[in-house]
Parts: sequence; C-alpha cells; structure tokens
Amino acid sequence: IRLIYFNLLQLPIRGKFFDECQWKGPFYFIQGADPQFGLMKAWAVGDTNNGDDEWGEEIKLAEQAVQAINKLNPKPKFFVLCGDLIHGMPGSQWRKDQEKDLKNVLKNTDQDIPLVFVSGNHDIGNTPTKETIDNYCKNWGDDYFSFWVGGVFFLVLNSQLYFDSSKCPELKQAQDVWLNEQLAVAQKHKCKHIIVFQHIPLFLKKPDEAHDYFNLEKSVRQEIMEKFHKAGIKAVFSGHYHRNAGGSYRGLEMVVSSAIGCQLGEDTHGLRVVVVTDEKIVHRYYSLNELSSQGIEKELLDMLAKQN
Repeated sequence: IRLIYFNLLQLPIRGKFFDECQWKGPFYFIQGADPQFGLMKAWAVGDTNNGDDEWGEEIKLAEQAVQAINKLNPKPKFFVLCGDLIHGMPGSQWRKDQEKDLKNVLKNTDQDIPLVFVSGNHDIGNTPTKETIDNYCKNWGDDYFSFWVGGVFFLVLNSQLYFDSSKCPELKQAQDVWLNEQLAVAQKHKCKHIIVFQHIPLFLKKPDEAHDYFNLEKSVRQEIMEKFHKAGIKAVFSGHYHRNAGGSYRGLEMVVSSAIGCQLGEDTHGLRVVVVTDEKIVHRYYSLNELSSQGIEKELLDMLAKQN
C-alpha cells in the first residue's frame, strides 16, 4: 500500500513544501473512520474479544467507500482514515489477515488521492506500549505527524497517548513537546486554518460531559481544548464512537464521524466530505450509497468553485 502522506503532502523539496504553505483557494478532503475489519461479526455474536474471525461485510463496505471516492470530480486533496483500521487488538489471532485485506482494498484508491492514516485504540491497544506503536508505524506510517495542503496546516495525533500512556509515558511526553513545536510553526507561517485528526474525540456533545470510553478524561480534555483554542485550531475530526456526534468549545468544533464499518447507533455506513474555504470549514456526512450514486451536493461544489 502507498504510505504516501509524507511523500505528497510534506515534500520539503523543489519548493513543494513552500507552495503548499500558500492559500490557493477552496479545496476539500474526505474523512472516514473505523473500517474496523472484524467488528461486525464480533458485535453480532456478542464476543468483541474473540468473535472477529469474519470480515467479508467490512471488505465490501471499504470497497464501496474507495469506489465512491474514486468517482468524485473534482478529486479530493486526500482521504484520511481516523483510526481503528482493523478490529484485532495487538497480538490477536486475526490481526495480520485483517491488515492485509484492508491494504488490498485501499491500494485501489486513485493514485492521485493520498491516504492519511490515524492510529486508533484497536491499532495500538487501549494501553499502548512502545512495541505496539512501533508495529503500527511499520505497517501504516507515523503515529503522529503534520502536513500542509494549500495554506492549511494539518496535525495527526495519537489520541491513545492521552487516553492511557501508563506503559509509555516518555512517548506521550515526546508527542506533547512535538505538538507545541508544531503549533509554533503554524503561528509563524500564518496558516489559513489549523485542523486536527485523532481517533478518540475530546468530547461527544458537550465540553464538560462526563468521561467514558468514547471521550477523553475531563482534566486531560480541558488542557487540550484550551491549548487548541489558544492556537486558533478550527476543528478536530475523529471517529471511535461509530455514530455521528459533535459540539464546540470556544470556537473549536469537535466533529465525530460514524464508521465505514460497524454502526453502533442509527447512522449509516458513510464518509464525511469536508470543504475548506477562506473563512470556514464546512462538512457533511454522506452514506456510502448516497455518495456513490449522487456524489457531492451542489451547495458544496459551488463553494469549491469560488476562487478568492
């Protein structure tokens, strides 16, 4: 599979990096989350620890997602998958087969659409270790990194380090130091917007909601939200919840997208189209059937057509 986020989106050679730091007009990208090969069977049989020995349905859904994206015109700038690529936890029986099958689907993504991967709890473990993170990086690329597209600065974070870093505290500290450096870079370059991708949402609906499996602990959340607010970050896109949700904190929008794979609520298997304009970030969640058959609606296409 093409681990190409650093090749096409960072490229600090031949002026490409500088070029991508400049605003050139509206563009869009596709956000997906939780293809999670194996969860549908495990959820159906009520054994999420061992019941993931089939994932044929998820393969079909991921194929439908790739086909829908490939048909879009104009093409998205990139396709980001916000974690839980597969269901098998580190060390589990079916993990390697699930990863292989997902890569086989994703390699059919149009060559002009870069893939961006975000680590989820099933990819590196609920309590990650240096070994599980190293293994993820060998398979999918760095667990945190930044890139520029058309004057917009994107940050990919390893949210598991905020959830439970008890077995690798030095890695959490390293990400924290790196993040502060990146936010200083963004300020220096006066980017148009800053957008964050991570697997676990800061919160689902309200910034002060109670902590549970699907969000970050309140004191950790508050510290991150305030840091993001001060840095001028416009939006955080995540998955993990297998339902659509979201809210805002002092101008920071938290966008929670439902899954390509197993649904845990009333939403449909889908993808989010995110349009970035001079002034704002506009997004809409489409079912895979809707995006396949109808494409992007006129209102969003009109936004893309407006050159500043």
